This record gives sequence, structure tokens and C-alpha cells, in this order.
Amino acid sequence: MAEPETTKPKPRPIVRLGTLLISHSVLVSVVCCVAGVLALLLLPILAKNTYISENALMPGSASPMLSNQDVSDANRLVNDLSELSSRSNDAGIVQRLIGRYISDLGGEVGYHQFYPDSSRFHPLHLFSVPDTGIVQENINCSCHGISVTGIVRAPRGDGKEAIVLVTPYNYINAGLADHLSLGIAYSVFSLLSQVTWLAKDIVWLIADSQCGEYASVAAWLRDYHSPTFSGFRANNSHTCDVITTHHDVKENVAKDMSSRDSFIRAGTMAAALVVKVVDRNEPFEDSLGVYAEASNGQMPNLDLINIVNYLGVHRQGLRVKVRKLFSLLDTKWVSFLAEVLESLGSIARRLNPQWNFGIHAADYVDGTATLFGSLYHQALGVPTGPHGAFRDYQVDAVTLEFSPRHYSISKGRTKDFILRGGRLIEGVIRSVNNLLEKFHQSFFLYLLTSPSKFVSVGVYMIAFALLVAPLPVAAASLYAEANCLDTSLDDAKSFSPPAATINELVISERSWRWIKAVKKVLIVHLWGTTVSLLPYFISQTPSLTPITKLAVWGLFSVVCLLFPYFLLGSPFAGVSGTEEYKHEWALLKSATISAAFIGLGLMSVINFATAEFGALLMVPMCLMVQPLKLDLRARTLKNLARAAINLVLAIVGFPPATYYILKRTFGSFDSINIEDFWWWVESLWSWNSATYLFLGMVHLPCWLLCVQILLHS
Repeated sequence: MAEPETTKPKPRPIVRLGTLLISHSVLVSVVCCVAGVLALLLLPILAKNTYISENALMPGSASPMLSNQDVSDANRLVNDLSELSSRSNDAGIVQRLIGRYISDLGGEVGYHQFYPDSSRFHPLHLFSVPDTGIVQENINCSCHGISVTGIVRAPRGDGKEAIVLVTPYNYINAGLADHLSLGIAYSVFSLLSQVTWLAKDIVWLIADSQCGEYASVAAWLRDYHSPTFSGFRANNSHTCDVITTHHDVKENVAKDMSSRDSFIRAGTMAAALVVKVVDRNEPFEDSLGVYAEASNGQMPNLDLINIVNYLGVHRQGLRVKVRKLFSLLDTKWVSFLAEVLESLGSIARRLNPQWNFGIHAADYVDGTATLFGSLYHQALGVPTGPHGAFRDYQVDAVTLEFSPRHYSISKGRTKDFILRGGRLIEGVIRSVNNLLEKFHQSFFLYLLTSPSKFVSVGVYMIAFALLVAPLPVAAASLYAEANCLDTSLDDAKSFSPPAATINELVISERSWRWIKAVKKVLIVHLWGTTVSLLPYFISQTPSLTPITKLAVWGLFSVVCLLFPYFLLGSPFAGVSGTEEYKHEWALLKSATISAAFIGLGLMSVINFATAEFGALLMVPMCLMVQPLKLDLRARTLKNLARAAINLVLAIVGFPPATYYILKRTFGSFDSINIEDFWWWVESLWSWNSATYLFLGMVHLPCWLLCVQILLHS
């Protein structure tokens, strides 16, 4: 009696789908990459109008209370500051004047003297705020500043929450725009010292910007959140032995205000506003620039920007602007794409009036420039203003930059300008004052295409997901293809049972051959980590010029690369001599693609913008790479074109070349300076930017592995 045949169980649908994708990996890669780029270019069309998520904010629900008397007092302060600036550059006199104005309003006055941190790279300080002891070791004694602080205690509050108002001010070399910044802030401070509805304390920081706007705010925040019980002079006397004239200024200010070495504090910060006035001579109307990007692409809660935009446009009639890449406004391919999308939108509306697809060409060009400007500044990881220091302490903050209309200030419209700016700040503070908890309702992850349009994380991540989706599929396809080719070769060579037994051992040994490829990838990534840490040791010798530092960095990088080369042998040893290792480059490419996928995925969690730009550069390079000898040996048009594309991608993917190409594309410079790349990299690590780690530990190793595959024998 014959035994019934056993039927093999059908694979699960997910397994069949994976097998289908792997078997058509080339098609999947092309479709996903094209779709990812198109999805990125369609983001300005997919942008939504902004809206207030937190109902308690209620912007514009109350009438402005800022009176002409408050504006007159602020204008008097502006005139006094202008008169003092024209007579002398004594910072102490200006500080005493500001302190007297604050005390006349019944506010508490304090002074904060500081030394800014030195911008030295340290590998252990990335993504962290150094503690007080480390900061004292790294302070920069060449600059010393004193900031003035005023606090109005809320009559309806318990002192546990505060709203911070910051005005950067150069006490020695201040212009009319700096005086107007103080005037706007003082008018609001004067009003808030009289109202009864205030539930949060108001802290006004007049930050001394002689050492940099960001440095003064960061130093004040560090001392605010890390109180010391010994005076500033005692803490730093052993570090900075040079006693500057500012110490004498501090003595005079402290004696006058009876607050020697005092540091006044309020409660937990609910939000912060940095107020600046710049003299750009706007041709048509007063404008307001909003700067929101903080370190490593962090953004404040979208509701805070929405409040500013709503009150600025609908209440004060200001033209609200956000940063954009102006070089894209005149780019021909963006204009051509905008016209194509506008035509497609017209056709779609003709077919069905309910289809709202499409956008005006001018709006698309402006939205694209704003979108890529937002991506660019988030990818740099460098704050765009003093507000960035607040995000390090999880405080939502923005910088508001007022630009008066051409000739408006010189023709006596100072009071009107202060009134409009002050009422805007008043409205924002009144909305934040209504909050019972921190900002949480709206988005923290978003991209702006205009002050009133945004793209949420759920939309822009689609473009990134489409770009990186081919990486695991291609890695699995290469691994399976290499193993199948070796297995078929072994089957052809086995004719007898002893030979088959020996062949099984060989197959078992070859099935672990991927470990060699993974070892090479791991060694190269360890080399990338070493290269990322080298600037810490190079920066210990400050006498070197930027070009010398860059040359030393490159030389030591090559030496560190040659060390494992001689220690472990050539990465291509044993490849060309035997038939069984002909496809080892495929395993190396598979491991490289897997490492790139992991690195891009991790970077998308830290800083999406960096991961997006990295995917645009790395994904084509990793997917297209193939040994040049294979393409040159075939000598067909297809293979020669692929070889040329691989060479171009290898050149463009090299980080210094990428920097200069992007600078030439989106910027303007007459000549190429080699030291510019060193200054750019130094700025990244000075600001603890995660982009620097991505370049050194992910992008550069993957580029080197792709070059190794190109030169494979």
C-alpha cells in the first residue's frame, strides 16, 4: 500500500510578498526612489493650513491694553539710550539706567556677569549640556559680559511658572535698532507691571551681546537652572586671573542697586520670546521674521508660531516671514516643475471640480524655497538665534525679528512702531498666560512651507520611507543571489557521494562567508568613529592654521585607515584568485547597504532633515555601486553609463565635495577656499550638531565601502 504524499505547507502571505520583492529588487528600487523624490517635491502641495490646537490659548480674544502712556515711557527710554550712546560708551551707565527704569516700575532688578563657554570640541559633550564644573574649565576669559534682569511677580500666581522676554543688547556699541528692541520690551514690561490678570511671573533679560547673543542667553540659562551658592567671582577667580574694567562696572552697579552678586530667579519657564529689531529698510510695510530652529533640528511647539502669526497678520497688520533658500526662487527647474504642477491641477479641476490638487506656480516656488530652507537649517543642527538655548532645557521659544518700513523710523513713526510691536508681544504673553500646562497639543515635528502652512511628520516621513525602503530589499536580494550562485556551482561539481559530503561542508563554510563582509564593514565604521574624534586632539594645538588642521586631519585619517589594512590584510585578498570568491563584492555591498539603512533609520529619529539629505546622497550611491571592471569588461552602452554614474556619485558623495557642490548650488562665492570646509565642520561640532556624527560615523564609512566595491578586482 503506497504511503500518501506529504504536501508542503504554503508559505505565509508575508513570506510570499518578501520573496516577490526580493526577486524584483531592481524594479522596487527604481520605483521607490523615484516615488520618494516626487513625494519630497510634492510636499508644498500637501501642506495644510496652520491652526490653534490648544483652546486655552485664545489669541486675540481680549482687546490690547498697551496704552499710549506705556509707549511714551518706552520712547523716553529709547531717547535716553540714544543720547547716552552718542556721548560715551560706558556700559555701566547704560546698565544703571535700565536698572533704574525697571525699579521705577516696581520690578526686581538683578545682574548676571558671565564668561562665555569656549567653543572647543569634546567627544563626550555631544547631545548634552555640560555641568557647572566642566563649564568653569572651558570658559573663555577673553570676553566678559554683564546682563541685566528684571522680574515682575504675578499677582495671581504662586511663583512656580514664568514667561521669559529676552532682548539682546550691546551695551558698548548699540544702534537705533537695539534701542528700539529695548523700547518694545519695556513697553510690554511696563504694562505687565500694572495688570491684575497675570498668572505667571515675567522675566525680562537684557542679554549682553558683546560676547554673542547666544552665549549670553546660554550662560544665563545655565546659571538659572544650576544655582551656585558661592559668588561668581569666587568660582572663576582661579580660572580667569585678569580683572577687567567690567568688574569695576559691576561693583558700581551692585552698590547702586544694593544687589551685589545677586541672581534673581522665577519659576519654571513656560515659554520664551526673543525680541530683536533690525534695520533692513523694508520697502512696503513693517515685517516680522520668525526664527524657530534650535539645535539638532528641534522646533518649538507649532502653537507658539501659530499665535505669533495670527496676531501679527490679523491684529497688527505685519508681514510675517520665515527663512527660505532665496537661491531656489530663481532656479529654472523649480519654476518649470511649478508650471507643470499648475497645469496638472487645472486639468484635474476640469475633470472633477472637487479635486483640489494643484497650486499656483508662484506659491509652489515660494513654498519650495521655504520648505528646503526649513530642511536646510534643521539639518545643520545649528540654532538660528538665541532662542535655541531654551530648547536645551525643553522650553518653547522663538526669535521675533521686527523690520521697520523704509524711512518709517526717521520720519517720527517710532511710537507707532513700538505700539504695534508691543501689542503683538502682549497678545502672545496673554495667550501663554492662559495655559495651565506646558505646550503639548500641537506638533513638535513639522516643516514650514510658509508662516501659515506646515507639513506634519506623518506626511514628510513618507518621502523618507520611500527613499530607504529599497535598501533592505536590495541587501536581501544581493545576499540571496550570491548564495544561489555558489550553491549552483557546488551542485555542478558534485557527482559522487563522497564528493557530495565534502561539498556540504564547503557549503556550510560558505554560508558563514557573510561574516567576513560584516567584519570589513565594522572595521570601516570604527575607522569613521576614529576620524570623528581626531579633531578633538587636533584642536588642542590652537596655533595651527585651518588649512594645516585640515591637512593633519586628512593625513591621520589615511594613517588610521592603513593600519587595519596592513594588520588584517587587503580587503580584497583572495577574491580574484579563486572562482568561489567571485561574488564576494555582492556580500560586501549587501552589508554596506544594511549599515546605511541602520544609520539612516537612527538619524531619522535624531534629526529627520539630516537623514533626508543623507538618503538623497547615500541611497543612489549604495544601490548603483558595482565593480568598475565588470562594466568596463562588458563595454556596452548600459554598462559604460552605469560606470560613469557610479564615478559621479562617488565624487559627489565625498563629504568635502558635497559641501562645495551644495555651497555652489545654494550659495554664492567667487572662489573656493579650502579652509571653508574646516570652519564648517568646526561650527558643527562647536554646536554639538548630530550632523557631524552622521557625516563621520555613517556617511563617510559608507562612501569608503562603496569606493572599495568600485575598485573591486
